[in-house]
Amino acid sequence: MASSNGTATISVQKLIEEKKKKQSARKMEKIMPILLLSTATVSVLTTLGIVFTLLFETFTFFGDVSIKEFLTSKTWYPFSDPGHYGILPLISGTLRVTGIAMIVAVPLGLASAIFLSEYASDKTRRMIKPILEVLAGVPTIVYGFFALTFVTPILQQIIPSLEIFNALSPGIVIGIMITPTIASLSEDAMSSVPNAIREGALALGATKLEVTIKVVLPAAVSGIVASIVLGISRAIGETMIVSIAGGSTPNTGFDITGPIQTMTAYIVQIAQGDAGYGTTIYYSIYAVGFTLFLFTLAMNMIAQWMSRRIREEY
Repeated sequence: MASSNGTATISVQKLIEEKKKKQSARKMEKIMPILLLSTATVSVLTTLGIVFTLLFETFTFFGDVSIKEFLTSKTWYPFSDPGHYGILPLISGTLRVTGIAMIVAVPLGLASAIFLSEYASDKTRRMIKPILEVLAGVPTIVYGFFALTFVTPILQQIIPSLEIFNALSPGIVIGIMITPTIASLSEDAMSSVPNAIREGALALGATKLEVTIKVVLPAAVSGIVASIVLGISRAIGETMIVSIAGGSTPNTGFDITGPIQTMTAYIVQIAQGDAGYGTTIYYSIYAVGFTLFLFTLAMNMIAQWMSRRIREEY
């Protein structure tokens, strides 16, 4: 009799504990969506805050400088009297460095991705990929001094007319820096292609290279394009490398052997305290920052559009 009473007591305790667990689980089910929504809301509000700050300060800048001068003038001398605020030289410097970086990064990144995805063994892939991705974790200021003190002297032996500050050296180093991004994302896209497609092509007599170029790359092209566009956005927004190795001479044209100034490098220059708060020069960094924001936004929109078009075609 006593034994049966003890068993009944234990059963009741278990039922009570299970009920408490279910109640706790229900509470968590109610709380988690609220927490996730709060996190998403913080992200959205942060983005909106950044955009509104840029817009407000940019409008203040255009109260002193005409939009026509800002967009069409080829002279950027904010410290002269009167100041000249034509952003084309900064855009020109940014695009020159970005172009050089992509000429370096796209072939290296795609070649690395193809090797890791299609040719490397599992052991080789596990060894090489982490080493490649270490490059993405190196501080950009280290890359900057590497460009100035190592890459530039080597390039000067090949190109005697190359100045100590130039567009070529930081462009090459930025390309090296974003290579892991393109390689990693492209390799992930190619690895996601089903093996059945590869095996079918090989069964039809295609070589390994033909399968890679004519089957795997077209199937993974949306991810590859996205990785390249992300690399372009990273190159456009790079700050420390161009600030250290590119110089601070805004100019237009296609010369890559002389000093330049990019949009990010100008922001760094003014942020160091070269201009007083509330001056036109101070507000100019917001106008330049907003222009940089529009460039990045445009690249992201182009990437999404291209990815959709490519998916529809394939």
